[in-house]
Amino acid sequence: MADAPAPSKTEPVLPRAALVSVRPGAIVLTRHGEPALSRKCYLTSDQYRDWWARYEVGGLRAGQTPPPELLATAEGAGAIYASTRPRAQETAAAICAGREVMSDALFIEAPLPPPHFPAWFKLPPKYWGAVARFWWHVFNHHEGQESRAEAEARSEAAARALIARAQSGQDVLVLAHGYFNHMVGRRLRADGWSLVHNQGFKYWSQRRYEKR
Repeated sequence: MADAPAPSKTEPVLPRAALVSVRPGAIVLTRHGEPALSRKCYLTSDQYRDWWARYEVGGLRAGQTPPPELLATAEGAGAIYASTRPRAQETAAAICAGREVMSDALFIEAPLPPPHFPAWFKLPPKYWGAVARFWWHVFNHHEGQESRAEAEARSEAAARALIARAQSGQDVLVLAHGYFNHMVGRRLRADGWSLVHNQGFKYWSQRRYEKR
């Protein structure tokens, strides 16, 4: 008499989520729109210090229209963050159409205290910004404000927060500032993210990072 066939064994069926890994969403670092405070002037180092203080609390120049590409990015983002500075907050209001925006001081700009130069030496704000950033970056000139090491630690924390949010598969949009966005971007690249779309650091510009 032939042996009876062995009973079949049903393999366990794993849920689909266990079989398919979710690809992280993109992280898009965007600079704010053009501020209202004029750069068409020549200033001493002390005057530039006052100018920067006004820049930090000022908003955007009236009459600007956000680029359509940025509006599309905001529409498709699963999470939107903005620096707490007024120029970033007004940028968020201009592009987010009533969407929830998470305001966080984690994304404010790194400080720009200029070195002390003689009163006869004057530069436009654009060039004072470059001088102040060089002194801050190379000589750690911070005048009791955030140091370079502290800003680097903050940029690392910001990058970690954005990566954690992007793990869900949704794109993350950040509305912040030129140099700090640069610092966060460096941390993202160090963690294996690629810069796949680069509009530079002009106003309203986007820099898109993806995990590949």
